[in-house]
Amino acid sequence: MPLDVVHEFTGAMPTGVSVSRTGRVFVNFPKWGDEVPATVVELRDGREVPFPDEDWNSPSSDADSGAFVSVQSIVVDPADRLWVLDTGSPIFQPTKPGGPKLVCVELATDGVGQVITFPPQVALETTYLNDVRFDLRRGAAGVAYITDSSDQGPNGIIVVDLASGESWRRLHDHPSTKAEPLTAFRPVVEGQPFLERPADGEPKPVAMGADGIAISADGARLYYCPLASRRWYSVPTDALLDRSLPDDQVGERVMDEGDKGGGADGLETDDAGRLYLTNYEHNAVLRRLPDGTFETVAHDRQLLWPDTLSVADGYLYVTANQLHRQATYQGGRDLRDKPYHLFRVPIDAGPVRLQ
Repeated sequence: MPLDVVHEFTGAMPTGVSVSRTGRVFVNFPKWGDEVPATVVELRDGREVPFPDEDWNSPSSDADSGAFVSVQSIVVDPADRLWVLDTGSPIFQPTKPGGPKLVCVELATDGVGQVITFPPQVALETTYLNDVRFDLRRGAAGVAYITDSSDQGPNGIIVVDLASGESWRRLHDHPSTKAEPLTAFRPVVEGQPFLERPADGEPKPVAMGADGIAISADGARLYYCPLASRRWYSVPTDALLDRSLPDDQVGERVMDEGDKGGGADGLETDDAGRLYLTNYEHNAVLRRLPDGTFETVAHDRQLLWPDTLSVADGYLYVTANQLHRQATYQGGRDLRDKPYHLFRVPIDAGPVRLQ
């Protein structure tokens, strides 16, 4: 099925995308070294408009709790509110209290309705808040689950009670949340081994851990995967939420979901219980059906590092940002070739079934 181009980006590289019930499209740009005029935007008539406004995109410092420092992910929740996940870590710098946060923007008014900051024992100095999913059926106001994909410290899952704003770490440094060594995982992208390649020095394995995240349709299981791995995992959400349960016992309930066919950055799910996975090694998006069968939803050479997924109104939206062509992975040479893309594809248009 051909990809529809929703938007072409000629400035900073995007990561996250999310689409509201009314079709509003939001995108974010983390501060990884590109010039980023606004770290969160809404696409309006082909323009990238700072969202919710320029003030929220103009932080005074890396510890500013009243503005976005460097946003990695944005998600519209089932109540049609936009949640912004701020890493507080431009260029992967150590976090400072006030920087790492979760911000809710009410799309009915485009006003900020809630700001949840994370204490230092939850958002560590090494933490990199990567992606987030919501289940509003739990607790008084719902819960959020966040991956910590740090390549410099412990990985894990952060759980947030949206009513109280209280947060806690789960699966802290658990093997399932960590990058696999080269002996177990040798990723190849565009025919080249995917490694960190400094301008001076020896190449080394990519070390980013828990990255993609999705919740099963019934809310019973949380799925996640390290960036540097072909495997993915799930854990009962009841175990994540039961704070009386020791973390090692939570770890005992982790299920290895097997080989997902390639390295994945983003995960997503839909109301039919299908799980979607980006595949950066094969320029593709796959999905697993409830019976365990895998299908190819999209496969195109333009899908140069499919990053984040969003399911809305019968379409799957996906950003393609050429992440692997950054200077970090190319011996100090920036090989990215603009524009970057936001694509969409119908999710029920007869995908190719994998044997």
